[in-house]
Parts: sequence; C-alpha cells; structure tokens
Amino acid sequence: MYGSSYQTGDGMDDFLYNFPVIRGVQARREYYVTQCQLRLIPRLFQFDDPDLPAEVRAQRSLNRGRLPELSSYMLGNPESYVFSALTASVDAEVEFEPFAGEAHSGRIGLLKIPMNARFLINDGQHRRAAIEMALQEDPSLGEETIAVVFFLDRGLHRSQQMFADLNRHVIRPSKSIGVLYDHRDEMAYISRLVALKSEAFSGLVDL
Repeated sequence: MYGSSYQTGDGMDDFLYNFPVIRGVQARREYYVTQCQLRLIPRLFQFDDPDLPAEVRAQRSLNRGRLPELSSYMLGNPESYVFSALTASVDAEVEFEPFAGEAHSGRIGLLKIPMNARFLINDGQHRRAAIEMALQEDPSLGEETIAVVFFLDRGLHRSQQMFADLNRHVIRPSKSIGVLYDHRDEMAYISRLVALKSEAFSGLVDL
C-alpha cells in the first residue's frame, strides 16, 4: 500500500506512515522516492500559512487562477494526463528499514514516518492543489498514484534553499515546440498542418 499506517504503542505519536521507497543520495544527503495514492495528497501535504511574511515561508503564494486549468486537464484526459513527481521535505525523525536480501544493496525498503510529521512541498504545490480540486469532482482518481521525492527537513533556510535551487534552472520551452508537440489542441493541429503542408510557409516556420 502507498502510505499505510499502523500503531506501535498507546499514543498518537506512535502512529506511523509506512511508505515503500527507494533510497538515494544527493549532495551526501539521503532522499527517498515513493508513490502516493492521490487521495492521500491533500491530507499529507499542507501549505504554509498565506498570511505569514514571505521571508518566513518556504513556498511562494499559491496562484489559484492556475488551478481550474490544471484540474480540467486531469479530468478531461483521464487516460493520458501526466504529472511529474512532487518534491517534499519531512520535518521528523524517520526510520528506513531495508527489505531482506542483497539483490538491491539495501536501497529498497520501508520508510517509517510519524503521523504527526509535517510534510512541506518544495516543488509541485499547484499540482497538489489541482489534484485536490479534481478529486472533489471525481473521487475515483484517488486510487491513482503520483511519484513523491522525500527529503529530510533541516529547517526553514534549507527548505527555502531547496525551493530556490529547484526553480533556478527551470527553462520554459519555446511556444513553437509546444505547438509542434501538442496533440490535444485543435489549433495546434491546424498550425502544424499549415506550416508543414503550405508551400508559402516552406522553410520559414521555426519548429
């Protein structure tokens, strides 16, 4: 199961999330890759208080104007939508328990996270909010999954730096390549057809 939980004692602090993960290392720090059912995403991942000043938050403000488009994309393409992984920090002591056997060199196992831990999205907050919106209209999507990368939180400055690093080198593709590769939009189809078939535009259109 993706994100199952169990109790090891009498108190709430003993409840654990139990994620099957692959363990990796970047910059000499461990991170973990898992899959989460979409129905768990709104419950696990919370946003910073929007009333807090930007300097004491680890996320940018949510642009709610983007959400209907993202949600409609999911709902309108139930057999072909694609979302990349969410990246999140976990502010709790976690335990990694490798599966028995040497075939995977201890890289595959269970990540045990206390249920009172705070999960903070470093990359993917609009995807998270769009998933929540889409689930309200089509709860059956909750059984599907999305990849999640967990980093261990080391405080506000580290989370802010992760956000900056993850977005520092993002380069939006040119509009021309977007039109060329978009097979959903009818206007993109017509544009490709005209550009590729019309002698008047031969050799003049940037693809």
